[in-house]
Amino acid sequence: MIKEKSNTTLTFEDFKTEVLNDYKIAATSRECSLLGRREVLTGKAKFGIFGDGKEVPQIAMAKFFKNGDFRSGYYRDQTFMMAIGELTLANFFAGLYGNTDIKQEPMSAGRQMGGHFVTHSLNEDGSWKNLTKQKNSSSDISPTAAQMPRLLGLAQASKFYREVTNIPNQKNFSYQGNEIAWGTIGNASTSEGVFFETINAAGVLQVPMLISIWDDEYGISVHARHQTTKENISEILSGFQREGDSNGIEIFTVKGWDYSDLITTYEKASKIAREKHIPVLVHVQELTQPQGHSSSGSHERYKNTERLNWEKEFDCLRQMRLWMIAINIASAEELNEIDAEIKKEVLEAKKAAWNSFIAPIIAEKNELVSLLEKIAVTSKNKEQILKLSNALKNIKDPLKKEILVTARKTLRLLVNEAGGTQLSLWIQKYTQKTQAIFSNNLYSESKNNVFSVKEVPAIYPENARKDTDGRMIIRDNFDALFAKYPEVLIFGEDSGNIGDVNQGLEGMQEKYGETRVADVGIREATIIGQGIGLALRGLRPIAEIQYLDYLLYAIQILSDDLASLQYRTVGKQKAPLIIRTRGHRLEGIWHSGSPMGMIINAIRGIHVLVPRNMTKAAGFYNTLLECDEPALVVECLNGYRLKEKMPLNYGEFKTPIGVVETIKEGTDITLVSYGSTLRLVEQAAKELSEIGIDCEIIDVQSLLPFDINHDIAKSVQKTNRLLVIDEDVPGGASAFILQQIIENQDAFKFLDSKPQTLSAKEHRPSYGTDGDYFSKPSIEDIYEKVYSIISEVNPSQYPDLY
Repeated sequence: MIKEKSNTTLTFEDFKTEVLNDYKIAATSRECSLLGRREVLTGKAKFGIFGDGKEVPQIAMAKFFKNGDFRSGYYRDQTFMMAIGELTLANFFAGLYGNTDIKQEPMSAGRQMGGHFVTHSLNEDGSWKNLTKQKNSSSDISPTAAQMPRLLGLAQASKFYREVTNIPNQKNFSYQGNEIAWGTIGNASTSEGVFFETINAAGVLQVPMLISIWDDEYGISVHARHQTTKENISEILSGFQREGDSNGIEIFTVKGWDYSDLITTYEKASKIAREKHIPVLVHVQELTQPQGHSSSGSHERYKNTERLNWEKEFDCLRQMRLWMIAINIASAEELNEIDAEIKKEVLEAKKAAWNSFIAPIIAEKNELVSLLEKIAVTSKNKEQILKLSNALKNIKDPLKKEILVTARKTLRLLVNEAGGTQLSLWIQKYTQKTQAIFSNNLYSESKNNVFSVKEVPAIYPENARKDTDGRMIIRDNFDALFAKYPEVLIFGEDSGNIGDVNQGLEGMQEKYGETRVADVGIREATIIGQGIGLALRGLRPIAEIQYLDYLLYAIQILSDDLASLQYRTVGKQKAPLIIRTRGHRLEGIWHSGSPMGMIINAIRGIHVLVPRNMTKAAGFYNTLLECDEPALVVECLNGYRLKEKMPLNYGEFKTPIGVVETIKEGTDITLVSYGSTLRLVEQAAKELSEIGIDCEIIDVQSLLPFDINHDIAKSVQKTNRLLVIDEDVPGGASAFILQQIIENQDAFKFLDSKPQTLSAKEHRPSYGTDGDYFSKPSIEDIYEKVYSIISEVNPSQYPDLY
């Protein structure tokens, strides 16, 4: 482990000791990679992706990584994590085996494959640790380059803390904004669009970000000539180089096998990033992959003999050894002795880790075998049960799956037998315990989750009238929130100077400054990334995506990073980011989309809120800022100029999350919808009432979570009929809503008519008023759909219209 030093003056003996320690960490990491691959090939581990070939530059990088700094990295960084003291040998192998004990496998408790690293930002109760007292790593993800947008936000947090000094508990998150966000990425992944988007945004924002590119010339089997113009990422990024007082980035290149030059380079790069607060890129070239990309393939298939020989010669560990011998740090014999000791240590750690992983599962296996042998004695299917039991007993290294499969197959043989009850109880208990290991923490389980906040109604003056534009409601509520929470900031396209395209932030930048209310470029993926990184460091960002349709640019980052963060860290990190956008029922293909089905299925782990007006939207923001969970709020595009009553308690009234609202009671049919479409539903219901059809209207308000009190089922129990109206495509959000009501709420047993949905057409909404009318549900569509349902019940009173 590399420790921070207060005195940089070294004697030769100190220097020698430090170099030898560096070599030991690097060699230990290499041995872990070699032995790890063998564990995959023997079948004990499912997959292996390792950091061999990248050890020496990571040692150099780790020397300048300080407490409070953050890493946003790449699945090759095991040496770095070992060097900063956040990855032990036991942790490494526990991750390889997928150990589900968070104490033994602190990176993800077996939820991610090995090579994906994290440090714990939260205490057991979900409260923040003091992040300035530890070295921090945001949780890795596999999608290539997807760590880059988050890196931008981690760096921007330092800038924010340097410029805003009245943040509650700021001392737990930053020391005067002096922290660096360190990013790592493979050279092939720099071909991804989010890499370039992040580089550009960092150059504009001028944030303390240090990116290392590990360049081994390949992306799996694809050579750099197919990946990068000129085969050199730093050369093509040279136009971003800072010149004089211009913005931009500093660029360094260094050979990945040159220990001495690597240390010099990282010392310079980190000094610039930390002191000048600007982004720096270190292009680490001429690296190797001694074992190829991963344990699933051999690089001998795609590298020629000349390249393979070069890689052996310029392996960074070999070159470090040669350099150490050349300057009398150690002899070849001494290094061989060190290597032998390391091999022994790693082997012992591997054995201990495997025993720690397999012993509890064997105990569970033995428990079931014992139970089955006991039950078999009195069963008419004794021989079959014992056959299953013995097959399980003979599995040397069982999986939990094999235990449960045996139990469930045996249960089929015990129908109407006393032993069946006993085994059924065992299966239920085992499943409940084991399922939680793999399924908990998708959402916050702390005392500050969304269900901890109770509804607070908006308070109105006597005789209040609907005479205030919706945009003023949302604007004045944001004003109250900025005053109440100094850690809140908002940013997006046109959010600052003009106060967003619908004037919901009018005057906020002038009042609270450009740091807290900011314009950004057209770059949705890194807008979300900014929000994730800022939220990981204790701030409360609101990232604005101008239109719901544009969320598609960022859906991968939302889905793969933010939505899975609590889950993949088993609740050890959180990023309570609020995403603000607007959508539904404008005009034209690109500004009126409602791809809610896609969104809710892609971002489980993020709450999805769909308020029908600006008061409800404001109430959601007020609620969310008292919670520790991420959410997407979709404001109604056509609601900013609709008139509402002006509340007296801005910043205080709260819309409950996961709770529906009945906005009209009725007896004949339950109509369920949300957002802008509700206004059409209300008008259709009014017209239906004129012919004696009494509709109950329910506003979903929250798609994720959905109707936690099952109020819709209670409504269906009264009306016995159900219609879900939605402006997504057929089978989109309406199908989700119907599944929740029929399957999860058991409302099917109350129905006297077939439950139905009314959605938009399959195509995108066409332009103009006519385009809207012929693309999305209209008042007439809703009227006629309800009429047809009631007509089936009472055709004499309501004969067919067509």
